[in-house]
Amino acid sequence: MFNWRDPRHPKAGGAERVTLGYLAALAKRGHDVFWYANDFAGAAQQETIDGVTIVRGGAIGSSWVKARKWYRQQPRFDLVIDQHHGIPWYAPWWCRTHCIAYIHEVLGPIWNTFFPWPVNAIGRGQERWTQWAYRDVPFWTACQSTKDQLHRHGVRNITLIPYGVSTVALPELDAKTPGAPLRLIVVSRLAPNKRIDHAIRALHHLKARGIQAHLTIVGVGEEDAKLRSLVSQTDLSNCVTFTGGLTEPAKDERLRQAHVLLHTSMREGWGLNVIEANAMGTPAVVYPVPGLVESTIHEQTGLVSAAETPQSLADSIQRLLNRPDDYRQFRQKAWERSQTFHWSRVLPRACEWLETQARGETPVPTGPAHGP
Repeated sequence: MFNWRDPRHPKAGGAERVTLGYLAALAKRGHDVFWYANDFAGAAQQETIDGVTIVRGGAIGSSWVKARKWYRQQPRFDLVIDQHHGIPWYAPWWCRTHCIAYIHEVLGPIWNTFFPWPVNAIGRGQERWTQWAYRDVPFWTACQSTKDQLHRHGVRNITLIPYGVSTVALPELDAKTPGAPLRLIVVSRLAPNKRIDHAIRALHHLKARGIQAHLTIVGVGEEDAKLRSLVSQTDLSNCVTFTGGLTEPAKDERLRQAHVLLHTSMREGWGLNVIEANAMGTPAVVYPVPGLVESTIHEQTGLVSAAETPQSLADSIQRLLNRPDDYRQFRQKAWERSQTFHWSRVLPRACEWLETQARGETPVPTGPAHGP
């Protein structure tokens, strides 16, 4: 696997957690699994995580060269996975073995949040061109929205395999009814494309409507100071808690305690934290963007807001507060559905597919791409 970040990278997120899940499962099946990633300050050049050998070298602009040099010194691999995050590794043209592409989402407008014009326009253009150049390379993704976008960019062979979560669903749902104060939670890397400020502004709308609510923000990232400043400016200091990063058990407990998870990202490859919240008996209110409209089924496991605005998000939150019967039904269905996404259900199919790719076979996927 070639991927810019590995699980220890300071900016690692859901993409790296999912990637490790798949690769660790392959290692447990007896395969030799390597993950090449960019170097970062304080990192070891090589280490093993969950049976996967992590190799690091180079930075943006130089890791391509170092990766190829390292690769040429290794015995022949049976399969190379070229993971795309805006810019790929172009491995199909130099790896000399079976190669597939792995992608979480087509970045598209996300380029605009990190780069000014004209760099953002160049980034979007090269992304479309690169995916067209990869049109005959087998792609693997988790989201129908991503598959549709790849098809529009000319990619021909795309397999859908769902993301899995390690979160074990509650054995049974405990009693929880939305009331004052309404407990809201965001679990995310604090990055511009996640638009955590929209969740804060939605809380401000709720307060203006006389609704008592508290927002917990779990995560770390470059937007931390900016978000704290916004909380202060909107007079919400007593209504918002920043926890920073949490251990998995601590995160699960926060999700269990919350009434609603909020997700306001520009787009997602899926939205792992939605399923993790569902497993803890907490439905989500999400924005109507690729990925999130699949992880949350509107009017069944939660709500998709009508628009990508804090006011629309607040409207949906208020609806759940005013309709407790809907809330109970959403909780039940979300909790039941979350169990179909546990790694124990996902990994066997994913590993079998990857093994067929390593053998140069092209099986026709069977069964649903996601849970019911």
